[in-house]
Amino acid sequence: MRTKLLIFFIFFLFFFIGKSQEASFEFNLKIFIQNEIKKPLSNVIVEVRRTKDSTLIKNIFTNNKGVAEISKLNNGTYYFFCKLVGYVNFKSGNLNFPSNKNSLKDSIVFQLVPTTKNLGTVSVSSKKPFIQQAHGKTILNVDAAITNTGLTIMEVLAKSPGVIVDRNGIISLKGKQGVLVLIDDKPTYLPESQLNNLLGSMNASLVEQIELISNPSAKYDASGNAGIINIKMKKNVVKGYNGIVSANYSQGKYAKNNETVVLNYKRNKINIFFNYGYNSNKDFNQIYAIRNYLSASSTALYTLEQPSYLTSKGYSHTIRTGIDYSISSKTIIGASFNGSFVDRTGESDANAIWKQTSGTIDSTINTTSNSSYNFKNAISSFYIRHTINKKEELSFDLDLAKYNINNKQNFINQLIGLGGYTDANKGDIPSNINIVSAKADYTNKIGKEGKLEAGIKTAFVKTDNIATYQYFDGSIWKDDLGKSNHFLYNENINAIYTSYEQKLKRFSFQVGLRYEYTHYDAHQLGNTVVKDSAFNKNYSSLFPSGYISYQADSNNTFTLTFGRRIDRPAFQKLNPFVFLINKYTYQTGNPYFSPQDTWNFGIDHQYKQLLTSSVSFSVIKDYFSQLFINGGNNILIYTEGNVGKMYNFSLSETVQLPLAKWWTFIGQALFNYKEFHGYISNNYNSSVTQLYFNINNQFKIGKKITAEFSGNYITKSRNDLQELLYPTGQISTGFAIPIMKKKATIKLSIKDIFYTQAMEGLTDFTNASEYFKLLQDSRKINLTFIYRFGKQYKTPKRSAGAAGDEIQRAEK
Repeated sequence: MRTKLLIFFIFFLFFFIGKSQEASFEFNLKIFIQNEIKKPLSNVIVEVRRTKDSTLIKNIFTNNKGVAEISKLNNGTYYFFCKLVGYVNFKSGNLNFPSNKNSLKDSIVFQLVPTTKNLGTVSVSSKKPFIQQAHGKTILNVDAAITNTGLTIMEVLAKSPGVIVDRNGIISLKGKQGVLVLIDDKPTYLPESQLNNLLGSMNASLVEQIELISNPSAKYDASGNAGIINIKMKKNVVKGYNGIVSANYSQGKYAKNNETVVLNYKRNKINIFFNYGYNSNKDFNQIYAIRNYLSASSTALYTLEQPSYLTSKGYSHTIRTGIDYSISSKTIIGASFNGSFVDRTGESDANAIWKQTSGTIDSTINTTSNSSYNFKNAISSFYIRHTINKKEELSFDLDLAKYNINNKQNFINQLIGLGGYTDANKGDIPSNINIVSAKADYTNKIGKEGKLEAGIKTAFVKTDNIATYQYFDGSIWKDDLGKSNHFLYNENINAIYTSYEQKLKRFSFQVGLRYEYTHYDAHQLGNTVVKDSAFNKNYSSLFPSGYISYQADSNNTFTLTFGRRIDRPAFQKLNPFVFLINKYTYQTGNPYFSPQDTWNFGIDHQYKQLLTSSVSFSVIKDYFSQLFINGGNNILIYTEGNVGKMYNFSLSETVQLPLAKWWTFIGQALFNYKEFHGYISNNYNSSVTQLYFNINNQFKIGKKITAEFSGNYITKSRNDLQELLYPTGQISTGFAIPIMKKKATIKLSIKDIFYTQAMEGLTDFTNASEYFKLLQDSRKINLTFIYRFGKQYKTPKRSAGAAGDEIQRAEK
């Protein structure tokens, strides 16, 4: 471990030494970007590139006056590359910056031409980089990575830099759990398992970008101690009737396929869009677990060996459609509908082999099971955005969401050998969630570089969860009232926020404050065995956040960030109903589950667009952790709760380096040191030092073919107090070639070439420990065909919507 750390810090030092070799000559330059009628264009991406090797020196945006300011430019010859949706990419001639700055003008004017004036049918546009660093966020362009082809959204997240997905589908960002996942700026509302099912059924080809936001502003919901992952779905922004269609076939152990359609129609004041995705697949989970039971003095008593093989197959439909209408030059209204339908069935065959300490088999119980999972959701959104004047803007959003989830289970247990028996259980677990959310946001631009934001939000959530279990007594099915449950939950969250952002020459800062008040009522309806119970809770808190940034020169920017976040338990995790995993493993909710509170602090350094360095520290109070409880009769009960505190220190380096004209290397190294302190029957204290690596190599072969070689690896790691995860990783590669005069593209990729992406670890709990290893259908070959059509044209920005944290917690 010490050797690995030494290599990592040498890597860190190497880039700073290289940075220090830059020349110190300074030159200040203003670039004015105009359209064809000489009006200023805002939000134009201006890339400053060195002529001799096309190295990206700086990446900046024009302000509302169409100006991009460049300070402290070093000696050399450069060219400028300007990009804006709806306009032809512009490349300037070479400009020489000698030491005699008086020989140069202090401003340059570039003019962009709308694409509609010189383009017919759309061809492939300039290739976006895989990673872009914007202020406060890392942007991943999904289509820029060839090996993302044919994958689901969850699979893409699992291989994205800084993102880790564990065996339960829980997402971590920069080594920390507690991530708020947004889809088009709208949170989801399910527990992690349901979120995993949803994202695992949606095609990644529907996604335009993934934004990783480690320090969200006060405008965002306060949920997510690790930050926010915002999944931006594709929306074609070109004039007329146009879009993208794609088809994919994947072959692992089992075959899979998915198809997507992205359509857009824009004319005059109306813009209509429609996205559709279909996914059909078959998968497997091969699990091996061995549980060792111990006496109070830690003497081995007996062993439970549990090999199992589970297969599942299913299909899903995803629809996203909407309309934008410009009432006037100042007012835009819109409505959208998002819906998903997922249907899956599963079968499993498992053995529970009881062994004496000598290894002699005492008994074997075979369990066969089948299950069905049905998920439906519908989200309707309405918005209006009004520009009061040149400086002020006001927007309103209303979201209505509904989820219907049904899970059925059937288990048959058979004791093999003399004195054998057969018993059976079945469960029907429907859940309904209804959400109403509304918000209003106000923006006021103050002076040349100031911006004030303020807003309010309210959200109402109502859930109805039923768990009906029965057992077979040898002749008839009888109600198992000890496990059956009916749980009602109502929640209301009200929030108000304000933030101010200002740029002062080399300094810029933002400071914000959000207040959230939460009230919920929960009621577990009783029966003749389980007592009726009810509980409620009220809590509120302030959530400050902000940053201060200093631009040392045109190459280096330093930023200090801080913020307070909260994670609320998913609704279903408060429900004390029992979910059967197998005969000797149950899962249950925890009505005493409380929110966890986090303070995050960080220092970031960005060197050009080549290197981003981050140091961060977090303190989490009432830390969420999996809990493993001995339930008696050799039954292990799995739940979640608050266990104490967790401290997390992290250091990360991200480099994006053009090694040659045909080769770009992107790499990330993330170091985490975690300390856990908590109480589960006894005082628990644990720590872990872990390293995570992610690489992505982009190659250009000849004039047409592009290729990718990528992979990730993580050392031993820990997210929970009682569970240690062993090292794992994977390597992928792929190729892409344009055809049909660049109107279409064919992509071929292989994921997890060496089949090394296993999930393996060790769990400790009272008087027992369990080793586990999980294998899935992760190695597969993907073939994708993509076809594009239409004419480029810029369309108005859509509203983010009102439904914030609520949809996220329903999909946890």
